[in-house]
Amino acid sequence: MSKKESYEAQTEELLKPIAEQNHVEIYDVEFVKEGSEQYLRCYIDKEEGVSINDCEAVSRALSDELDRVDFIPEAYILEVSSPGLGRQLKKDKHLAGSLLQEVDVKTYRPVEGQKEFTGILKAFDENTVTLGVTEDNHTKEIILNRKEIAVIKLTLDF
Repeated sequence: MSKKESYEAQTEELLKPIAEQNHVEIYDVEFVKEGSEQYLRCYIDKEEGVSINDCEAVSRALSDELDRVDFIPEAYILEVSSPGLGRQLKKDKHLAGSLLQEVDVKTYRPVEGQKEFTGILKAFDENTVTLGVTEDNHTKEIILNRKEIAVIKLTLDF
């Protein structure tokens, strides 16, 4: 397990009881470097959506626990937020919760001549993601190899 994965896993364990106490679920935890800064980002969610008060309460409690346990020696910025409307679908539980919804997918290399797809998330398994894509008034299924997918996120409709 990499240092990054270890930090994320340990943070998620600390976050579980805090999330439960605050009636939110953990959507994702990530430890990332952006520029010269390290960020520990915790995304929380609940059915009716999270408020700034939810984020603040979780952030304060988690910050106290992180200070108490102190397993991350590097300086970092803690952020607690909602995953947002156009949330990334990184884990199987995210994909399962988004079946039959419209998603945007970007691949590392062209598939059937393109790198960006918008369609209905029809199915997924360990190795593939199946989209229903409409072209010229008919829908076809496209099966993408998960290793080739750079990003999957919910489509934002305005």
